[in-house]
Amino acid sequence: MNKPVFAALSLLLLLAACGEKEGSLLALSKIDPTTVDPGTLYSRGLDAMTARYYHIAQTDFDNIQQFYPYSSWATQAQLMEGYADYLQQKFTDAIGSLDRYIQLHPQSPDIAYVYYLRALCYYEQISDIQRDQKNTVDAMTALQEVVNRFPNSAYARDASLKIDLCRDHLAGKEMAIGRFYQKQHLYAAAIGRYQRVVDDFQTTNHVPEALARLTEIYLALDMPDEARRTASVLAHNYPGSIWYEDTWNQLLEDKLVNGRVIGRADNGGVIHRSLGWLF
Repeated sequence: MNKPVFAALSLLLLLAACGEKEGSLLALSKIDPTTVDPGTLYSRGLDAMTARYYHIAQTDFDNIQQFYPYSSWATQAQLMEGYADYLQQKFTDAIGSLDRYIQLHPQSPDIAYVYYLRALCYYEQISDIQRDQKNTVDAMTALQEVVNRFPNSAYARDASLKIDLCRDHLAGKEMAIGRFYQKQHLYAAAIGRYQRVVDDFQTTNHVPEALARLTEIYLALDMPDEARRTASVLAHNYPGSIWYEDTWNQLLEDKLVNGRVIGRADNGGVIHRSLGWLF
């Protein structure tokens, strides 16, 4: 048998097996849930989730909550229902389920994970910097809540990393708007955006560019003192940045500084420069 035919037959067998499994799970899900104990319903729901038959899983989890609301399985079923929504990227539904879980079971041993999963629902909805960043702000708020409530958990450590990424994302948005205003010669508006990056997002990698562009604008507005002051902050904090090099050249051309660029190290390392700024 040639390889293409063998591959096609293998695919058909795989699809048939998947279809048979789904049919079996679907048939089981149609059984009167009051005749099945909640533990069995829960196990069946987990099997359906593992097979990615989320609609079947959610039917079982819903039935547990409806027909066995006072069982321990109902609490877990509510959490798994939210998780199933998350896996399907139904983030609004997932957040609703997880919020109800938090309200009903604030002392649950899984509560840290629930807060973390809720934060992920916001985090997964973050859009590119050209769009509204409400989801980024909501994600930061939810992630910070994880850090504040469960500081010693593994979830808090991952949440902290994601907060840094959110802050970098928000700073990128401010930079994009600032560049637009600068190109339109709306300098006051651009300064506001760049200054916010410098003041509010000091740990992001956008700060060197923000300082450099502030210097550009001050030079365009014939404000040499402000240009030199901003450039000095850039020189002191980011001496190895390409933005520092460009800013140096600008001020040197305008005779606002006196000094020389020593150049790159022979091994291609960090740029070394003199600090002969005359302010």
